[in-house]
Amino acid sequence: MKLANSRVLLTGASGGIGKEVAFELAARGAEVLLSGRRATALDNIASSIVHLGGKARVLTCDLTEPSAAENLIARATEDGLRLDAVVNCAGVSHFGLFENMSRPQLDAIWQTNVTAPMQLASAALRPFKAQRSGLIVNVGSIFGSIGFPCFTAYSASKFALRGFSEALRRELAGSGVGVLYVAPRYTRTPINEGATSRMAEAVSMKQDEPQTVARIIVDAMQAQRRERYLGWPERFFVKLNAVFPRLVDKGLREQGERMRPFALSQTLN
Repeated sequence: MKLANSRVLLTGASGGIGKEVAFELAARGAEVLLSGRRATALDNIASSIVHLGGKARVLTCDLTEPSAAENLIARATEDGLRLDAVVNCAGVSHFGLFENMSRPQLDAIWQTNVTAPMQLASAALRPFKAQRSGLIVNVGSIFGSIGFPCFTAYSASKFALRGFSEALRRELAGSGVGVLYVAPRYTRTPINEGATSRMAEAVSMKQDEPQTVARIIVDAMQAQRRERYLGWPERFFVKLNAVFPRLVDKGLREQGERMRPFALSQTLN
């Protein structure tokens, strides 16, 4: 994908990986449409991008609201403006024991991580198919290929997003519309602060900076990749788990026991 002079809609742009993707896209010449719920944070990011010589516009949106996805695409393409890519970077995580999760927590994870990206992709397909070009980028997780203890609902949502990306890519073959699925490993972002961060340090979980993840995501967009999994040995375990899941069970059982005290402390907090 050629990013110079393109227009890219980015959800989850107010922080974490999304914020860094916004700066990376703008640095490569794209006009970034920043979407999220925190208007002030988005305005500050847009101002910084413009100050650096880039182009950015804020489209505040809560994707959990009815018709939000359709309205967001309509705003992004108003007056016949072309849209070249949609990056689904908004996400909700949960670290803790599944048995202690509430119904609202489960609903929030599924709505944000699965339903909203699907609805946004559906709304974007009309302009993309009409122009016979476009790219849908779904930011998933390594946990979407390896079911991880204490991240049960989060893993399930990312498994669903990965399956959706694969199926949609096959369905759109020959249409000119591409689908890229990117699976970061643990990333140092505000979403992982507190007990999650303490757990990651205690079990020596490999970690990436959000700037590194953002650069890899945008590189994959430019290279027209279909999938991109981050980290070693995580990529190896993704393949191993797909073929010999029982070999992965023992290691994750042991790691799960080390994670459990932190998951309990998360529940108590």
